[in-house]
Amino acid sequence: MTTPTPVVIDTDPGIDDALAIMLAFASPELDVRAVTTVGGNTGLANTTENALRLLHLLDRDDVPVAAGADVPLVRRDSRADETTHGVDGFGGVQLPAAPRGADPRGAVQLLVDAVEASDRPVTIIALGPLTNVAALIAARPDVAARLERIVLMGGGARVLGNMTPASEFNIWFDPEAAARVFAAGIPITMVGLDVTHQALTAPGDWDPLRADDAGPVARAVLGMVDYYTQYHLARVGTDSTAQHDSLAVAVAIRPDLVTTRAVHVDVEYVGTLTRGMTVVDLDGVGGLAPTADVALQVDADAFNALLISRVAELDRSLR
Repeated sequence: MTTPTPVVIDTDPGIDDALAIMLAFASPELDVRAVTTVGGNTGLANTTENALRLLHLLDRDDVPVAAGADVPLVRRDSRADETTHGVDGFGGVQLPAAPRGADPRGAVQLLVDAVEASDRPVTIIALGPLTNVAALIAARPDVAARLERIVLMGGGARVLGNMTPASEFNIWFDPEAAARVFAAGIPITMVGLDVTHQALTAPGDWDPLRADDAGPVARAVLGMVDYYTQYHLARVGTDSTAQHDSLAVAVAIRPDLVTTRAVHVDVEYVGTLTRGMTVVDLDGVGGLAPTADVALQVDADAFNALLISRVAELDRSLR
């Protein structure tokens, strides 16, 4: 059996973050060493509490959770996305309280300790704004240089936005941090909106979790999915939902699920209309060296099968 990849998940839970974290813990290919939280989908107090409660639900109170940045490096006009995920981040789904608080080391120190304690290079799976990752690079470039890879959900290979017409939320929230991460010389796999919008699940896809004897994980997932579905119906008129963050985790498990291309990526953080836009040079116009492997296509059926079967098995194992 292949040795699991050691990973740290940096996240702002968030409904799709929750599903992604469940997928990570349900997958023997990954060894989740720590979870760090960042302000984004909802404020840091909520994202940290959500992470603690979620890991408690998964019977993984052994995995440290540390709080990171609540605000961007520079911006003070960023705001949480409470319409998509609800004020609490979980669409009103109440998980049992965790028996512990956040790790006192904080996100950056926990990242440092996780990398330095590992006998193998660590991968960061970044599911929220990149503030914590940029802070790690600034504070300990020697440690950041030891990372295996950063797999991030954010941006888009072509101009496609969900926060503005030009920008995806995670990059928009802290574009200065994102620009620094892409410029750091660390191997990056970018999973953007144009690919996650191909990775759709419909309500019926979750039927394997709707058994009469469904456990607490299944009930939590279905509550979140139902909220997410209603949001998409009201906003865009479809009951299919894009599984943004789960696809990033899936790529860390099975890189073959997506087709990627090594290209130069930079981030616009000055423009009034284009703040947070990932400038992806797919055609090599700028002649600059690649800074990321950018996902362009996904095997959506294989991804859906992986996500739903793993979450269903996780529910069965925890009943």
